Amino acid sequence: MTATTAVTSGHAYAAVDLGASSGRVMVGRVGPDSLDLTEAHRFPNRPVRVPEGLRWDILALYAGVLDGLRAAGQVDSVGIDSWAVDYGLLDADGALLGNPVHYRDARTEGVAEKVWATVPAADLYAATGLQYAPFNTLYQLTAARSTHQLASAERLLLIPDLLTYWLTGETGTEITNASTTQLIDPRTRDWSYDIAERLGIDLRLFAPLRQPGDPAGLLQPHVLEETGLTGPVPVTTVGSHDTASAVAAVPATGERFAYICTGTWSLAGLELDAPVLTEASRAANFTNELGLDGTVRYLRNIMGLWLLQECIRDWGHPDLGELLSAAAEVAPLRCVVDAGDAAFLAPGRMASRIADACRESGQPVPESPAEVTRCILDSLALAHRRALAQAQSLADHPVDVVHIVGGGTRNALLCQLTADACGLPVVAGPAEAAALGNVLVQARAHGLVGDRASMRRLLARTQPLRRYEPRGDAAAWRAAEYRLTRP
Repeated sequence: MTATTAVTSGHAYAAVDLGASSGRVMVGRVGPDSLDLTEAHRFPNRPVRVPEGLRWDILALYAGVLDGLRAAGQVDSVGIDSWAVDYGLLDADGALLGNPVHYRDARTEGVAEKVWATVPAADLYAATGLQYAPFNTLYQLTAARSTHQLASAERLLLIPDLLTYWLTGETGTEITNASTTQLIDPRTRDWSYDIAERLGIDLRLFAPLRQPGDPAGLLQPHVLEETGLTGPVPVTTVGSHDTASAVAAVPATGERFAYICTGTWSLAGLELDAPVLTEASRAANFTNELGLDGTVRYLRNIMGLWLLQECIRDWGHPDLGELLSAAAEVAPLRCVVDAGDAAFLAPGRMASRIADACRESGQPVPESPAEVTRCILDSLALAHRRALAQAQSLADHPVDVVHIVGGGTRNALLCQLTADACGLPVVAGPAEAAALGNVLVQARAHGLVGDRASMRRLLARTQPLRRYEPRGDAAAWRAAEYRLTRP
């Protein structure tokens, strides 16, 4: 049974999966030996720049969710996952206090240094295990400290929890997403009360923690009326950070695997039983986020296909297939950039900024769209290589295979380059990993599938996967890496 084959048997679960550029409502049907996923509705996610900064259009996203549930038809449960770190604030009456701030907004510029003046970066990492990223929720809250909006807030809900609240009227804070706030202790899987106190962050703003699989309430009557569904319809807590859901859908057959969740971001790392909180891990900027069943997602954030998406937007949206075919003909590793560099975080002029980075480092400057695209894909593969090699060393956890899941699985050139760079076989698929992980956690909560290993065996049996063997000259990748790391 493939992910595109329609079936009518099995229990149906609606997976609301919100990405940085689009949202979708997928319907997963799960049987004893079947797992089918179909798209009910897809809608754009267009952030809006207003005078005060960059904001998410959360009402449009909620409308898309409702439209999607209407298109999905009768389901046994609903689960929601999205990107991490961002949040909405509610007043004492439960009303939203303005559109949530976008993590790419400039308000957190320079905030980290202010935080480190109170809690040194090394202490912060030892307590929370989270990599430095300027948009972590902790820094956002610090930036918002003097605002009237935060002073008026009675409740803070991360994006999936906010949408769940509007559907059910009940509040909670899902743990995998909470672990991206830099306010969770990954050893206790509870709040880091000491860090919050030292930084003046009131943890009472947060609703009680929930675990994947916990019940999150029932669709409210007005939601049932709006969507045409017949109640009761439960909402089930899933790994509401989309990466947590995607990692749950890695179709691994053993424990010696690495994963790369690809899309706007590349999240490259390992699934571990315990966090790695060493100073060497902090210096390498690895993060310890929480996953299903007590696991830790030990990974590094890499800029990902955002680099190519921004270029394509600037170029007027040329045909992607033709662009990738042309890029495949460009000489490999002619020029590379650091795909983890925060200099590429903001939108706009991406191709020019990549060319500038190559020029400044003394490399050939990519000029045509094909050359820029090849530079991006080589750079991403190189970043994947560096991240996974360091993760294995820091965690003392060797791997035999790399699983690529998410939208990047459709980019065959990137998958092959990653296999070449890492010197390991790459298994690509499933593309809709976050939605599948969302569905499987719901199905498990309702008794239809077993443990995490059973979920992965079902994925391996039912989803289309493609294997890429490493090829080419490993020395060329070492030389390219040296170009980026030399003094």
